[in-house]
This record gives sequence, C-alpha cells and structure tokens, in this order.
Amino acid sequence: MSSRSLVRVRYAETDQMGFVYHSHFLAYFEIGRTDYFRELGFTYKAMEADGIFMPVVECACRYHLPARYDDELEIRTSLKMLSRLKIRFDYRVVRKQDNATIAEGSTTHVPVGRDGKPCRIPSPYQAALNHGKHS
Repeated sequence: MSSRSLVRVRYAETDQMGFVYHSHFLAYFEIGRTDYFRELGFTYKAMEADGIFMPVVECACRYHLPARYDDELEIRTSLKMLSRLKIRFDYRVVRKQDNATIAEGSTTHVPVGRDGKPCRIPSPYQAALNHGKHS
C-alpha cells in the first residue's frame, strides 16, 4: 500500500534562493505518515492516547530537484519494514505539474511507552500495519 498526500509549498517554506528549505521535507514526510495511518483506519492521536509514541530514530533524504513556492507536491508514503519493535517508511516527493521526483527519503521509528522505553506495537496497530504492508 502507498498513500498519497498533497502539499502546496508555502512562501515561508522557501529559502533565499526560492527553493524549499531542506528541513521542510521532514515535515512533509510526517504528513505522509499521518495520512498513511489514517488510510489504515487509525491516527497518531489514537496511538498516543493508548500510550504508544513513535519517535524518529533515523531519517534520510536525497534531494533530486528543487521545489519552489506554490508547487503542488505529492508525498507518496509506503511501509518498507515492520517488526514488533521497529517500523520504517519510505517517501517519494513528486511535483504534480510534471511528475518529477523532487526528493526521496525514509524514516525509522521505534515505539515507546509513556515511560519513554521501547515497547512492542500493540496487536491492533500491528495487524493494521501488516494489512497495509501486504495490500
């Protein structure tokens, strides 16, 4: 399964050269993850209410082309790896106008409880994620 999220580049996200500043892509990745979870039928908010948090423990981004103010970008998010103790998402950011790949990246997360210690992903979320991975 791959989810698709649309983002329109805001002026405040650009740098002096008129390009999207590199760190904003991590926020775009978060939008993609959030929408991915929603498409599976749950939200980050629900997980956190259940005492499960998913901090980023590793991230990567490779930039291919610049994105500029008012570009419409599509964040394509897929689940790359899932275990009971770790989850990795891959992202591809595409400019809608010409379908050009702007950036590709990944984030790796470890579930932690309210105490901040690693824990297992609870079975209802694990089942939904497994279903998404195999869809």
